[in-house]
Amino acid sequence: MKVLVINAGSSSLKYQLLDMENEKLIAKGNCERIGIDGHFILKANGNVFEKDIDFPNHTVALKTVLKYLTDKKLGVIKSVAEINAVGHRVLHGGEVYTKSVLVDDKVLKNLEELKVLGPLHMPANISGILACQEAMPGVPQVAVFDTEFHSTLPDYAYRYAIPKKAYTDWKIRKYGFHGASHKFIASELEKLVGKKGKFIICHIGNGASISAVKDGKCIETSMGFTPLEGLVMGTRSGDIDPAVVETIMEKTGKNIKEAINYLNKESGLLGVSGISGDIRDIQKVADTNKDAQLSIDMLCYRVKKYIGEYVAVLNGVDAIAFTAGTGENRPEIRQQITDNLDYLGIVVDKDKNYNFKRGEIADITGKGSKCKIYVIPTDEELMIARDTNEIVNKLSKKSAKSSKKSK
Repeated sequence: MKVLVINAGSSSLKYQLLDMENEKLIAKGNCERIGIDGHFILKANGNVFEKDIDFPNHTVALKTVLKYLTDKKLGVIKSVAEINAVGHRVLHGGEVYTKSVLVDDKVLKNLEELKVLGPLHMPANISGILACQEAMPGVPQVAVFDTEFHSTLPDYAYRYAIPKKAYTDWKIRKYGFHGASHKFIASELEKLVGKKGKFIICHIGNGASISAVKDGKCIETSMGFTPLEGLVMGTRSGDIDPAVVETIMEKTGKNIKEAINYLNKESGLLGVSGISGDIRDIQKVADTNKDAQLSIDMLCYRVKKYIGEYVAVLNGVDAIAFTAGTGENRPEIRQQITDNLDYLGIVVDKDKNYNFKRGEIADITGKGSKCKIYVIPTDEELMIARDTNEIVNKLSKKSAKSSKKSK
């Protein structure tokens, strides 16, 4: 089965085509600057094809993807008919969807109602689904939710200490995000450790989150009602006293939406360093720029603090995994986070941490460590494809059984 994975953003459409017989990546790329001007990228067979193409909307972008995937010169696939299903990354399932689901009219209606929980991302996610339905009629579409993996949080972890009405009427609670990544890493850790144990997963990129996983279920995570809660991130402040918002508004004259945008887009590493939200840019000048170094120290301190919290929540830990852009590729950050955690039995081997082949799973556990410590490249698209493949296969088997009964 070939599965097309779609990750539709407000002005982009990222895609991957995978052969689920062997979980092999066939092609991947991006439609950038949708609604602005447009740039198309396709990577397949060791080659990169790029072209400026006008993308007025997601439908045109998706049709362009299908056009070049089936282009004879590029030699990816012969026809659209080879694509058996489409898996969509959808930001929010709320409390309605705690598992991936086959998309139908009812699901689309529910997604429209869930827009209020993800006003920036959900419209684009829905546009991606509608574009695929139009361009690929009859092909199963599956929604895979960023919030899904965290739906197992207990009520004392996901509720906020505010009046019950806020939860019952307005659905204000912790949801958590980056679910496909955390789910993928949890499955990899189970293979490495040989059991469904106690895991702490550190997804550290421009957006960053940590989860505590016990016996295959997420029991705590750092992101909350929105992705703004939790760690210091590229441009997000992470945890902050809510009263700060009022002061920002008073001092700047910003309205509430502008103040939240300030915390989402102008804060985090960018806000502290004054340079960039990209850790690579910050590390280049950290030796001579105190604000740059401070932003790194704040990031590492916040991750370290969450690890300590989650060791307590789990009552111990069997394995810790670092993943995503910074987690996978910045050994200095991993070292600073894990230094002085030996009291908790967490020890990293410095030589292993700095010397391994990038892109592969690395065991960086140090001597005397009471838990295993790994660097694991995440693959959210593969996780989405796996869920899609499983749902569509079940649908096919169910359909086959029904056909036999009718005969």
